[in-house]
Amino acid sequence: MFTAIGSGERTFTNIAKASGITHTALTRATEVLIRKRMVAADLPIATRASKERRYRLTDPYLRFWLAFLHPHLAEIERLRGDLVLERIKASWTSWRGRTIEPLLRDSLARLLPSAGLPSAPAVGSYWTRSNSIEIDIVGADQEPVAKELLFLGSIKWLERSPFDNHDLLALQRHRGMLTDEPVPLCAISRSGFDTAGLDASFGPQELLDAWRPRPM
Repeated sequence: MFTAIGSGERTFTNIAKASGITHTALTRATEVLIRKRMVAADLPIATRASKERRYRLTDPYLRFWLAFLHPHLAEIERLRGDLVLERIKASWTSWRGRTIEPLLRDSLARLLPSAGLPSAPAVGSYWTRSNSIEIDIVGADQEPVAKELLFLGSIKWLERSPFDNHDLLALQRHRGMLTDEPVPLCAISRSGFDTAGLDASFGPQELLDAWRPRPM
């Protein structure tokens, strides 16, 4: 089960198929691991209830081990760690982007209220079963079923690619699929911003500041 989740499987059905265990056994295992905070079971935040639960390992080091090292221990033992390193380099950007998203959302929640965005009791994300709509950041009054959406946002964590008008249009389009309300839009970017259409924007320094002690 750990290997299935660590390799990228996130839905209950796919984890069961990849791990080869029954749904009953998987249900019991996930309940135990969720209680021990080793696995997180996320639900999309929206004004309507959803059953599209997704699972992830809470420890990023364990996720790295299972994604890149555990499947290739034989190569490492044969002193061919160079092959493993090449795989890491090839997949690092996409793996890091997904892995860091929960931490970025936690940082934003600690930072608020800021840049015109209100404090949000719930900061999560939204997706559909087909992934036709994926919104990286959803701020709401409660989760998983919100009475009010406070803001929506996108995360772009690339070294040389700022958040631009193309990213903004995609975020605006997904907002229109989720709600008819003019909910404020924000973005988190590692490499800055090349658009003026956001209500709020946050870079690495602001998110680091969220974890520093504040004066009493």
